[in-house]
Amino acid sequence: MKYKLILGSQSPRRQQLLRDLGYSFTTRVISTDEVFPQDMPTNQVAEYLAQEKGKAHIKSIATNELVITADTTVVLGQQVLNKPADLTEAKEMLRLLSGKAHQVISGVCLTTQQEQLSFSDTTTVYLSALSSDEIDYYVNTYQPLDKAGGYAIQEWIGKTGISRIEGSFYNVVGLPTEKLYQALKEYSL
Repeated sequence: MKYKLILGSQSPRRQQLLRDLGYSFTTRVISTDEVFPQDMPTNQVAEYLAQEKGKAHIKSIATNELVITADTTVVLGQQVLNKPADLTEAKEMLRLLSGKAHQVISGVCLTTQQEQLSFSDTTTVYLSALSSDEIDYYVNTYQPLDKAGGYAIQEWIGKTGISRIEGSFYNVVGLPTEKLYQALKEYSL
């Protein structure tokens, strides 16, 4: 890489996926409000938020640095489900998703001093019907508050309640690794 990679995320899942791709990086997080225009199409929200996170880094980027920012949303119909505010909201999100297909969209933005490149990936997830006891067990046993839609595919709910997906598994985890790898190859020349 001709750039020093900076991951603008505290997500342990994104950090592990980037390490698994073979990249060395440091983390630098600049807090941003995760708000988006209410009339924005739901399939554009994750990429928009990733771009906003990238813009927050522009003033602090050195000439040899590339910042990777990302956001993941869960979309059910025309409703965007981000991270739940509390356990009650996490349970309500899982009740909404129970027995339905939904989309998980991860947006990624690569930011240097010269440019921003962004993209997104969409995976359709089929969640089985969940009982109230199963939802309570998941919410009380795992940590749903830092996850879009209140769940993580790699945890218990993914192992027991997801019947199939269409698209990238790693996109649902929080980072479309194949697309990111292809994009970063362009910056290694």
